[in-house]
Amino acid sequence: MAEALIISSDSHVVEPPDTWKGRLPGKYADRAPHVVSDDDGDWWFVDGVRTNSFQGGAQTGKRFDRPEELRPAGRFADVRRGAYDPEEFLADNELDGVWGSVLYPTEGLSLYQVPDGELLAAIFGGYNDWLAEFCRYAPTRLKGIATIHVEDVPGAVAELTRARKLGLVGAMITVGPTEAMSYDRPEYEPFWAAAQELGLPLTFHSGTGHEPRVVRGPGGAVVNYLMGAQLDGPMVILTMAAGGALDRFPELKVVTVETGASWLAWIMTQADAIYADHSMWANPKLSLKPSELIQRQCSATFMYDPVAINNRQTTGIETLMWGNDYPHPEGTWPESQSVNADQFDGVDPAEVAAIVGGNAARVFGFDLDQLAKVRIPVPA
Repeated sequence: MAEALIISSDSHVVEPPDTWKGRLPGKYADRAPHVVSDDDGDWWFVDGVRTNSFQGGAQTGKRFDRPEELRPAGRFADVRRGAYDPEEFLADNELDGVWGSVLYPTEGLSLYQVPDGELLAAIFGGYNDWLAEFCRYAPTRLKGIATIHVEDVPGAVAELTRARKLGLVGAMITVGPTEAMSYDRPEYEPFWAAAQELGLPLTFHSGTGHEPRVVRGPGGAVVNYLMGAQLDGPMVILTMAAGGALDRFPELKVVTVETGASWLAWIMTQADAIYADHSMWANPKLSLKPSELIQRQCSATFMYDPVAINNRQTTGIETLMWGNDYPHPEGTWPESQSVNADQFDGVDPAEVAAIVGGNAARVFGFDLDQLAKVRIPVPA
């Protein structure tokens, strides 16, 4: 680990209460996300509704009706300063031995469930402006992912283009589109084409756009994270591969985030077998096996997943990316060095270097030579 330039492919900011102040068109000012303090904590409100969990999403237009506390702390004053201050962010991640980070939102993860598409697009645009400013503090080390409302395809293409000009390096779209707009539909072709042309990977963070808590009773904490969040990855990647989008757009990159990667070997081997066994009925016809499309164009991020590491000869090294999930409590920060020493024990150093940094550098555009000039004390 001491020889690897470590890049977290999955880190987060926590949006401060004033993130959207002055960053939305005036007609949305009263509906923008903002924080209200109550006796039991600080709460985000969007369009007059307390967030962040939302039953049914855009499919039913139900309201946000299962609130959670501001993550990862009940009071914004308790959130680590590094989650919203880039200087402190870098200092915190240097404590973890991390040179560079790919940045995702926190409150923004739940906003994909806002039912008003025009409001959602405006909110995402405001966040993208804020994140671009955050990353400009250290553009070599901080790479931001734009939030995009993809179901308005022309608007999504326009925001994707704007995000590229802002310096953002990828676009996060929901893992849970409406049934009428699933990712095998032709309406998305202009968006896939634009992402390929702009060289922006598409990222899919677990739990976005749907209610990931499928079990409310005993065992829910384990079942929901595994079955309600990590299985978002197989659904997205199989739809993009078997549905033909990866075949039609061979330079398009797809990354599933915080989904783990143990399932990659399973879906790659089984998709090939099923595609071959059902070749007479498979539609569309693919120029490569599903696993070859996945290996060429897809990646999955994980924090601790020794099974995925053990399966690397089946999936290919290039499909695996490590992330520390800073500052969320389920992540490996600030113990990433010891966690990785455990899960990468006995793995060839060149393969370790690719998984903990090189693959993220390739997909998201980090300059490893520039990162190597940054001197940080690597924890023992």
